[in-house]
Amino acid sequence: MNEIEAVGQEALLEPLPKGGAAGKERPWLFALLIAPSAVLANGVVQGGVLSYLLRNQGIGTGRQSHIIWVLSLPTMIYFLWSPITDFLMRRRTWLLCGSVAAGALMATAFHMGRLDSRGAMVLMFAAACCTQLVVSSCGGMMGALRVERSKRVACSFYQGGGLGFGAAAVFVLVSRAETLSRPALGLLAAALIAVPGLFALAAPKQEVIADHAFVKTMRRIWTEFKSTFLRWAAIPYTLLMIFPLASGAAVGLLPGVARDYGVNGQHVAWVNGLGGALVMAAGSLAATLIAARFQASVAYLTLALVNSGTLGVLWLGPLRPSTYYLGLMLYLFTIGTCYAMFTAVVLEFMGHSGKSGSGRYSIINSLGNVPVVYMIAVDGWGGGKWGARGLAGTEAVVGAIGAVILLAYFLARKETNVPADEVAVQA
Repeated sequence: MNEIEAVGQEALLEPLPKGGAAGKERPWLFALLIAPSAVLANGVVQGGVLSYLLRNQGIGTGRQSHIIWVLSLPTMIYFLWSPITDFLMRRRTWLLCGSVAAGALMATAFHMGRLDSRGAMVLMFAAACCTQLVVSSCGGMMGALRVERSKRVACSFYQGGGLGFGAAAVFVLVSRAETLSRPALGLLAAALIAVPGLFALAAPKQEVIADHAFVKTMRRIWTEFKSTFLRWAAIPYTLLMIFPLASGAAVGLLPGVARDYGVNGQHVAWVNGLGGALVMAAGSLAATLIAARFQASVAYLTLALVNSGTLGVLWLGPLRPSTYYLGLMLYLFTIGTCYAMFTAVVLEFMGHSGKSGSGRYSIINSLGNVPVVYMIAVDGWGGGKWGARGLAGTEAVVGAIGAVILLAYFLARKETNVPADEVAVQA
């Protein structure tokens, strides 16, 4: 038995949930476990709450965008510190500590004189870093689930909860911004961030994998990294992470062309705001209907093709409000489903969590942000060159090409899909 096989066999000795049933692993709980990160990242920072508050303080758009960009950095670089959640204590404990710390830091930042002050920005940046411990902890815990069906359901609720709680946070905080003082609003934001972290106490217990010797621990971690990344099968999975498909980049750009379809600002605020986020969350939950016997990568790429097809409504349809509403709702729903399946692909790529699951999950998941960034630029170029239809058409064509290329590979390859908890053994 070689070293990789030994590590894989050791991982398989980790205790199964009592009874071995998916229900015992409570995968639906991940909708609540991801809430602290969703409220801060998807709600306060990127969802418009902070921008709204900064505007009320007289901060211009340029300064606003700079602040939000800085506070969004932790979502792209959190793999630098996220491996800590694999050590010292259980991942669910790290999740609880990260959410409570983030809530306390956010409340303190809102008590500062101005939200654009250096002190407030440092506190909010630290809070954003803390909530990324929630993301990495969730990734490690999902990877440790032993029933494949549990993993798929967990991915759907994880994404659905992230979108739903983010949208709800925007609605609650913006609606209360005019009636509460900023310190009181900060306490409300802190509660929305910290309180859901308490659900970590209800998460299924996952044993800590501990080696008494430092050298043995490092050897195990290195072996797990090799079994995930240093293999030929890792190349197509890496391409799947960074290819321009199902990026959702148009979500933030379509409001800018709504006027071309005859849609007014009030309707845009609804369909692209709370209503749109709930449609995406519904799409994420709909992914639970996809049977676990279908390989996650194949299902994801198929859905990515469907998502590109929905953009055809906006690309080829008449410039009317009905076209915008129909195309946008179909696009948002399928993006939500794609996001859920993307997380399932991350877990398929990663294999069983083992000792380094949170760290490996963070690295792979961070790669998924790459196409979002460059597709925003590509979509913007298409819109500038060919108008409103060009924006949707550009993402539709580029995304479809990427999906077809990779789908052809995954359908044609001879290897059969292995369960995620056996990857370390067979890699």
